[in-house]
Amino acid sequence: MRKRDIVIKISQDIGIKQIIVASVVQKTFDVIQEALKAGERIELRNFGVFYVRKRKKRVGRNPKTGAVVPVPERRIVAFKPGLEMKQDIK
Repeated sequence: MRKRDIVIKISQDIGIKQIIVASVVQKTFDVIQEALKAGERIELRNFGVFYVRKRKKRVGRNPKTGAVVPVPERRIVAFKPGLEMKQDIK
């Protein structure tokens, strides 16, 4: 499912123009992204939690040459599903 599909589904269910729904959906994603950039935790009840965690630096290998390549520490976005989502998807 793409963002466009989400917009169409919400628009049909609520009866609001797609252009308005698209701007609300985009702004929601923008706010989530800004919060994650700032290192904040996003908790959406019954849906799940988005948070930023650090991956430790490590040593990797180039699969073609077998050369050792250092992989630096970096931040990644992680998601932990909420209880309701876990139960619904089972």
